[in-house]
Amino acid sequence: MNCRETVQRLYTFLDRELSEDEVREVRIHLETCPPCIQYFRFEEGVKRLVKRCCEGERPSPQFRERLDRALRECL
Repeated sequence: MNCRETVQRLYTFLDRELSEDEVREVRIHLETCPPCIQYFRFEEGVKRLVKRCCEGERPSPQFRERLDRALRECL
């Protein structure tokens, strides 16, 4: 698995929506790729922040897209 594939699966990984084999592949890549683990930790932190701010409500896909776009512009 390469960086692009890992990043594409990151949200489904964070949401625990991958199969066991896919989880294993993502973890292996993250363990060996410092830039991807850094990106993962950032996205994981954002997900926790959004969850805390939404008080258990799942943010809409539109909100997630806007947030993702805004964060990418900051990086």
